[in-house]
Amino acid sequence: MADLTRDKNAPGLHVAAEPIYRRHDDPARWWNTTASTPTGSYTCGGCGQSDNATGTRDVAALVEDYTDNHGPAHRGGRR
Repeated sequence: MADLTRDKNAPGLHVAAEPIYRRHDDPARWWNTTASTPTGSYTCGGCGQSDNATGTRDVAALVEDYTDNHGPAHRGGRR
């Protein structure tokens, strides 16, 4: 797999978690679980701040922080 870590030359947000693959008719396939622990990282293209997180709650907080205070905020709300 390619290195998708964000840096000042490639700012942005990256979140990854390996999915659990199930049969198409398995009702459990819609569970919100993953086969591996989610990870995330960002580097802001506006201010240069960066951060990373591991685990579902920490990655969700990281995405919220990036969305509210960095990437889109520095672009005037554009996504």
